[in-house]
Amino acid sequence: MKKTYENVDFEPVTFEPVTTESGTPNIRILLVDAHTLFLAGLCCLMRDEPGLTVVGQAVNAAEAIACARTRPDVIIIDLILGSENSLDFLADLIEAGKGARVLVVTGVSDPQCHLRAVQLGAMGVVLKTESPGCLFKAIRKVHTGEMWLNRSMMASAMAEAFRATAAKKPDPESAKIANLSSRERQVIVMLSQGLKNKEIANRLFISEKTVGHHLSSIFSKLDVKDRLELLVYAYRHNLAKITPAPAANLPDQLLAS
Repeated sequence: MKKTYENVDFEPVTFEPVTTESGTPNIRILLVDAHTLFLAGLCCLMRDEPGLTVVGQAVNAAEAIACARTRPDVIIIDLILGSENSLDFLADLIEAGKGARVLVVTGVSDPQCHLRAVQLGAMGVVLKTESPGCLFKAIRKVHTGEMWLNRSMMASAMAEAFRATAAKKPDPESAKIANLSSRERQVIVMLSQGLKNKEIANRLFISEKTVGHHLSSIFSKLDVKDRLELLVYAYRHNLAKITPAPAANLPDQLLAS
């Protein structure tokens, strides 16, 4: 039976949004974590970071969904909230947020959990071992609609998912793949290597705008919604390969354009 989170009798911690000196609205952030000390630390860090404003805090599912209805821009949430698993209510949280971007900030290093969070609608994952600067950059990236996923984390999760489903026969997709142009196949391969739009454009001697047009065409032809689905599709249908690379050569982010 699906849980409901109506009629919550508590007062969520909320703050009035402010604007920067230039008049640009700050990114309004809802923090969700079961550890109040961690919440307090994040609040202090963000208080000194231009353009970021904490507008609410929650420590469990009911509080998080209630606060999400205040329409924050970004929701930062841990995977484990005491006895609760945020994966169990992530879809409800996103629905309540009505457009809020969800960024998972967690100490859980299981790539399968990270992939599941993204499948449920999270825009990215940051481990709690990362620096504050990394977190701030991730917040700004997901706020603009970009994914924030570490390449090695994503590759490990997908490789494990493919091993688990290796015995399953995939649906015939040869007609869709046959419609791809040679240039579109090049774009897919470069995307799988972790290249951003600008880097792909430079290698192919085309504009970033043209790269965007190629991606839109690829999404349409293969019936995928975004880069994550495209990469999963590409690996599954041998349009790209997961190739181990030295850690020093791995790009910081795979999906940020």
